[in-house]
Amino acid sequence: MTTDWQPVRQARTHELVLEAIEEQVLSGRLKAGDRLPPERELAPTLGVSRPALREALRVMEGIGVLVSQVGRGPDAGARIVRNPDDALGRVLRLHLALGSYSVDDVLEARIVLERSSVEAAARQASEEDLAEADAMLARMEEAASDVAGFNDLDTAFHVLIARSSGNHLVSTLTSAVRESVRTLILQAEEAAGDWERTAAALNAEHAELLRLIRAGDGAAAAALVERHIRGFHGTLARPAGTADASSAETADPQG
Repeated sequence: MTTDWQPVRQARTHELVLEAIEEQVLSGRLKAGDRLPPERELAPTLGVSRPALREALRVMEGIGVLVSQVGRGPDAGARIVRNPDDALGRVLRLHLALGSYSVDDVLEARIVLERSSVEAAARQASEEDLAEADAMLARMEEAASDVAGFNDLDTAFHVLIARSSGNHLVSTLTSAVRESVRTLILQAEEAAGDWERTAAALNAEHAELLRLIRAGDGAAAAALVERHIRGFHGTLARPAGTADASSAETADPQG
């Protein structure tokens, strides 16, 4: 049987483009907010085809460092940005589905991240952060009958607390880890026998967590957030299609 091999140089041209753009960023010649030259100029400058350039730009969009606008005018073209949260969450979710990590791995990683972030938040969260968290709790109480809406607000609450720790990387990683199991958490919530009662219990823990952070009691806040993450009743099923032979269920990393 004849295999349809492709020339290696052609197959990897977009990676060479990525390396060239990365070099510009690392050297400081390209910064967030800067625009790349138009395709018709950049492709010949780099010595590549426009399809290869477009493939590289799509990869950069996927990892959250570029946004591309089609058309004419001041907003058209490709612009360097800093938007890692969605990109990391998407990558981690796919790897979870493929069995690169177990749900247990995600649970324990989340506990490590959130214990650290709530302790730091107890030391330095601003009044503005705390007021925003209060408002989010009120919205969660109003959304108790809307499982999907509650799930979104729940994620936002935990990411806000992580952000108030002052560590942007911890905030991004917390968001990515939570996003990776969003669908599984939503399925567990929808299967809850008495969801409104469960939501009320989760909100009570959220409120107590916020009280401890406001009081500056980082140790108690860290202990509570771990109980909170481990304690939601039920289990998360493994993503369909995973080939990993590890256990199919574990404690639910909800919060």
